[in-house]
Amino acid sequence: MKYSYESDIRAHIIGLIRQKRADGYSYTTEEYHLKKLDEFYLAFFPGETSVTRDIAAKWAEIRPTEGENYRNSRVRILRQLSLYILSLGFDAYVPRNIGKVVKTVLYIPSREEMTAFFNKLDSWKPVRYCGRTVQGYKVLFRLYYCCGLRSSEARLLKKEDVDFDRGILTIYKSKGYKDRLVYLPPDGKEVLYDYLSFTEKAASHSPWLFPGHDVSRPISTRAIQLRFADCWNKLPFATSTDKRPSPHCLRHAFVVERMNDWMRKGRDMQALLPYLSKHLGHKSPSETFYYYHLVNNAFDVIKAKDKVSDRIIPEVLDYEDI
Repeated sequence: MKYSYESDIRAHIIGLIRQKRADGYSYTTEEYHLKKLDEFYLAFFPGETSVTRDIAAKWAEIRPTEGENYRNSRVRILRQLSLYILSLGFDAYVPRNIGKVVKTVLYIPSREEMTAFFNKLDSWKPVRYCGRTVQGYKVLFRLYYCCGLRSSEARLLKKEDVDFDRGILTIYKSKGYKDRLVYLPPDGKEVLYDYLSFTEKAASHSPWLFPGHDVSRPISTRAIQLRFADCWNKLPFATSTDKRPSPHCLRHAFVVERMNDWMRKGRDMQALLPYLSKHLGHKSPSETFYYYHLVNNAFDVIKAKDKVSDRIIPEVLDYEDI
């Protein structure tokens, strides 16, 4: 296990993690939450060996630095712990599932903004970072934008997960603990091969495709977020955007670019959308299309291809607007 636990409920926490992993779940994010729960017990409920209503209520309080989705995920972890304790024959209070996932509207960069972003990224000269890490970011962000990978999917790739002969990435235990294959774009295989050849000199014994400064571990989520923000904030339009983008926005931008391209070429979106949904690891095409309907510039493409609306709803002339 990654963490050590010190509270009096630690035996149940360790037992839950072991059971989940025996069932085939990676349980890495959950392990982090359980470590925070362990610290919470030490600070507020020392001596407690189970979950009570008071403990659940205190744990469920939303904190100034977190959003509703993050709070809800913490409560769900506590609920799992309670159910595990009950399965052992002990008493435990089971908090109800609170709140649905709140879908926030992300900022989705335009093609022009992404061109400027990659130009800035490619011109980055390392100062205190090693050259291996610099090259890693250049490839990592391109996997988000050109393949639509989730942040964790790209950063947790291992060298053995890349099939250079067929140009395929194997994604293991992603969201929903599902595996899938992702096909690289035409030039993606060459980019990855050149990057891996470069990194082999500095991190030949690391299993990770994108090792961190400690080559035995993958690059961290925090490091990715900081590098993205540092590069984005240096762009001329960074201060004029209504929302601050994140690395995950590049995945959304991938979807928008694909669907816009289909529309411009007159492709059958209904026929192609299920394939895009599978590529992204979504449950259904409707989840994929949700990305698209959030984007203002997407509707410019729809309007340009629409030959019917002007005949049905005529333009309002100035003299009619009285």
